[in-house]
Amino acid sequence: MERPEAAISRRTMLLSVLAGSGALALAGCTAAARGPVGRGPATRATSQKTRASASPTARPTLRLPSRPGDVLGGSVTLTGTGLAAVTAVRFAAAEATIASTTATSVAVTIPAALDYQPATVPVTLVTPAGTFAAGGYTYAALTPVGRQMAYALKYWKHYNTARYGSLNSVGGDCANFASQTLVARGWAMNDTWYNHDAAEHWTPAWGYVPAMDDYFLSHGAALGLERLAEDQRDRVARGDLGVFDWENNGDRDHVEVVDRITRTDDGTIKVALASHNLDYAYRDLDETITKQHPGATMHFWHFIDPTAVGGLAA
Repeated sequence: MERPEAAISRRTMLLSVLAGSGALALAGCTAAARGPVGRGPATRATSQKTRASASPTARPTLRLPSRPGDVLGGSVTLTGTGLAAVTAVRFAAAEATIASTTATSVAVTIPAALDYQPATVPVTLVTPAGTFAAGGYTYAALTPVGRQMAYALKYWKHYNTARYGSLNSVGGDCANFASQTLVARGWAMNDTWYNHDAAEHWTPAWGYVPAMDDYFLSHGAALGLERLAEDQRDRVARGDLGVFDWENNGDRDHVEVVDRITRTDDGTIKVALASHNLDYAYRDLDETITKQHPGATMHFWHFIDPTAVGGLAA
């Protein structure tokens, strides 16, 4: 066993060597140290650094697409830093559905724009450390259905009378409104289907529900449409049209535009529609045919290819 004096002597010599030439060596061990080297134990500085790096306080960053996205929303993988801790991504008040996250990416389904209206909205990231602003995301009406939905939810209540007039005084404006949304989708007027001079001149196929339904029936394939029964909701999409027979007597009384489709927890498909006369956005189909019009029947006109414009040549 060494004598205590010898141990003290060696420790003193070691401290002397470190004091004389070890500043650089110490700096290499505690690169993040602040102030003079040797202020406070090195083991304490290392412990503090370890705790700081493990703490989820780092601000995440997100690189949003430089190009606008469609008002319908859609799936996209966003990149950035510090994203592994992200628990929610919000576009304005709407929350995206997160599919997966890594430290540098988050795959989400971006929600549709509010009422499908083009706008730039703030994006925020939520982590256990808090909520962080992540920039702005721009929605635009880029697809046929997106343009149709943007139009329908803009004019369901505030009529575009300057261009299309109103047919409420001659029986109802529902078909006039539905036709307008088809123009917004990309359809062109032709000799059989038109509204000129703000409803000074219009055809029955444009503004009268039975004639419109017959027009779809006669030209369905050329128009890109197929007829679906009310119970074929699993195939219905936004932008499709619903034709109603209020009395279930063979008379077609009303037409609306599908503007939302949701699935409940038990798998039930809920369909909502927009219309004129009465003026509605997100009108629940089941309530319409069971409570408002008990015993009513209806069918859909479905776009076979939602990416296609459809319609007949002008």
